[in-house]
Amino acid sequence: MADEQKKILPIDYTHREYESIRDDLMGIVERFYPDTLQDFSEGSFGSMMLDAVAYVGDQLSFYLDYNVNECFLDTAYQYDNVVRHGRILGYKAQGRPSTYGEVSLFVMVPASSTGIGPDTVYIPILSKGTTFTSGNGLAYILTENVDFSLPTNTTIVAQVNEDTGAPTWYAIKAPGTVVSGRLGKQSIKVNNYQRFLKLQLSAGNISEIISVTDTEGNEYYEVDYLAQDMVFKEIANKNFKNDNVPSILKPYLVSRKFTVERNRYGVYLQFGSGKSGETDVIADPGSVAMDVFGKDYVSSTTFDPTRLSKNYSLGYVPSNTILTITYRTTNPSNSNIGASQLNKVSSAKLKFADELSLNSGVMTTIMNSVEVTNDKPIIGAVSYPTSTEVKRRIYDTFPTQNRAVTQADYENLAYRMPAKYGSIARCSTQKDPDSLKRNLNMYIISSDNRGYLTETNSTIKNNLKMWLNHYRMINDTVDILDPYIINIGINFIIKPQLGADKFVVLNAATQALKKKYKTKFYIGEPLYISDIYQTLKGAKGVLDVTKVTITNPQGTNYSGTQININNNLSPDGSYLVTPKNAILELKYPEVDVKGKVQ
Repeated sequence: MADEQKKILPIDYTHREYESIRDDLMGIVERFYPDTLQDFSEGSFGSMMLDAVAYVGDQLSFYLDYNVNECFLDTAYQYDNVVRHGRILGYKAQGRPSTYGEVSLFVMVPASSTGIGPDTVYIPILSKGTTFTSGNGLAYILTENVDFSLPTNTTIVAQVNEDTGAPTWYAIKAPGTVVSGRLGKQSIKVNNYQRFLKLQLSAGNISEIISVTDTEGNEYYEVDYLAQDMVFKEIANKNFKNDNVPSILKPYLVSRKFTVERNRYGVYLQFGSGKSGETDVIADPGSVAMDVFGKDYVSSTTFDPTRLSKNYSLGYVPSNTILTITYRTTNPSNSNIGASQLNKVSSAKLKFADELSLNSGVMTTIMNSVEVTNDKPIIGAVSYPTSTEVKRRIYDTFPTQNRAVTQADYENLAYRMPAKYGSIARCSTQKDPDSLKRNLNMYIISSDNRGYLTETNSTIKNNLKMWLNHYRMINDTVDILDPYIINIGINFIIKPQLGADKFVVLNAATQALKKKYKTKFYIGEPLYISDIYQTLKGAKGVLDVTKVTITNPQGTNYSGTQININNNLSPDGSYLVTPKNAILELKYPEVDVKGKVQ
């Protein structure tokens, strides 16, 4: 009994790193096994065993800490884990960012028999899905039908009879909207019924799912969550020429539905658990709003307008069929282009009012005459948000409950706008100081094809306004504006450590600043000069930082917004105050970050 007590050694569980584990092991060996092994010198077998066990213990401690941290949103680091936490809190990860823009479309139409104006029977409609290609090979898709017969289009004489001078062909110019990407299809065979069927798509860089249909012609609809029964479908507006509204949104009850899940491995379609004939779709909300039957009390008065079904199977599951999935992919690196770079029609889809009665040769000439160009750059955000940015959006998502009330609600909804409608780099919402009513100013900014900040085009602004209308308070008004871009530069003077190569130290300090400010500023975010001092002091070989100066570079390639640096410094000079309607940008780090060594 005494021998057993003698061998009891309290274990210190706070010792978890390599050195402390090795020291504890050494103490155990020396105390309980003094005669078994005595050589623990460097290179000996005993030293090897202690090192190996301590190494394994250190590894286990590290991965235990790492995986525990990944279980919580505020300490998670991996992008997929952050998105998974966000999904639990109601955040929906978006697909590959897309760019939207406006284009000018041209088509040749023969003159009428009188020679005055184009022959209206030959004026076509360019269907959505028409594809275009830029000079550098990027693909774009027409998002809406373009009717060349509208009176708002521009018509000019393109060709005339050389003898009489009478017009023979007219050119019609019409505006259109395009989105970056290419259309793709995948067919997946589904066998017997399987509850909560989950299918993975093989393509990468998928921005959105266009449609899902089975061999019987049934269409499956994407919903935010499987309990949702109602979606809004776009119905063609027959009165389009009078009110200039191409489509009407109408509520539609669906029982065939799916959700889209994303991670780094791909895109998945998640279906429910119901069989055909089980789902009971209710067309009248009044029959479910107060479903109390014979009870003399009401247990719940809550009502979800998107959930009208009493069935909890969460929609039909496809079985014994082939699903055809149409999707849109986007260039993984960059989909932004400058003005006049979209100039090639890859595939034109034209429709005529009465094709059977028209001359096929003339229709072929019209099809071959379609041209396209973009007068303005087609831009948007070009990269996925970082895990830190996703965390910030998740924190804002959780309390919103799919409505916009606070400033954070509006900003979160703007970032959550589906990628197919366009994407923005930064957003800030503020109360309009000049308005006596509930007017809000939302400032948004985008990135061009080189990653520099630029004004967001009108197409994305219109899409964002329509997106916000579904969530904003009825008495709120939102103005979407462009913030001022303030270009900044950083000049600094440092002292190197004794014996250090001053050129190597200067390069290390410069690279440290470039790395720190690689991420774009937020709108209205100040520049903390104290952070610059801290970053420079942390660079290898830097002994001290003598001086830091902020500049406002001007020139052809800069924004042109001027700011008095000294007047906008804080009283203690520790940070640069940024106006609420402006955003800072370190545009050219190679030029705008300058350093000297004393």
